[in-house]
Amino acid sequence: MTHRVLQPDGWPRPRGYANGISATGRTIFVAGQIGWDAQQRVVPGGMVPQAEQALRNILAVLAVDGAGAEHVVRLTWYVTDRAAYLAASAALGEAYRAVMGKHFPAMSAVEVTALMEAEAVVEIEATAVVA
Repeated sequence: MTHRVLQPDGWPRPRGYANGISATGRTIFVAGQIGWDAQQRVVPGGMVPQAEQALRNILAVLAVDGAGAEHVVRLTWYVTDRAAYLAASAALGEAYRAVMGKHFPAMSAVEVTALMEAEAVVEIEATAVVA
């Protein structure tokens, strides 16, 4: 993949994400993934284990087309509790790096009132580009 991190001069470098990514290649769009296993059972434990499983689910979808974490150019996180997300930021960072490594694409996080699966507290969608 050909990609470039877009960091405007004079802006502080963000922690854990990029302000922008420029990429060229085949695009893969991954639907929002929640923290459930292959049998559609939501993992227990709340925000951190669910986010980690959602990221693993994204990588499983990408693997079908020969892609991996290094190809992800954008993630959008939907969380049902902003305060819980912020309180868990250090643990979420550890879980993120355990799955995605030190690859930090453009990211957005949005608080929503609910997700379609009642037990889910986080849903993550992804865009990847493969050369």
